[in-house]
Amino acid sequence: MVQALYTAEAVARGEGRDGEVTSSDGVIDETLATPKELGGPGGEHTNPEQLFAAGYAACFHSALKVAARQLGVDPGASEVTARVGIGKNDQGKFELSVELDTKLSGMEQGKADELVTQAHQLCPYSSATRGNIAVEVTATTTD
Repeated sequence: MVQALYTAEAVARGEGRDGEVTSSDGVIDETLATPKELGGPGGEHTNPEQLFAAGYAACFHSALKVAARQLGVDPGASEVTARVGIGKNDQGKFELSVELDTKLSGMEQGKADELVTQAHQLCPYSSATRGNIAVEVTATTTD
């Protein structure tokens, strides 16, 4: 096991997807609601997939910045959108999928593709999901 430099801690209580989550430092204190698409009430509360998408997007964006420095390129104004899907696989079991869409400015498409490929190798979330769930990584460039 890796020697942790930081450990995040969160606790789930109540009814799972319709319960509550809190972080040990109190920064996260959320009520959860199962999305309507999964048979829940939906509404104004978050869900595990949204929380995972937020974490993955932020982590991948950090990895992108590191990869840009390593490759000696300027990603310009960049942003990462993570879409986390949940559905049943061929065996009828629930499984996640992820789409990571990266927008970069002032970069030619070939270099942008190289950058997101490198970031995908560096990102700890990508390492954790590699070989376990489908993750699609794309880059879009703008002027």
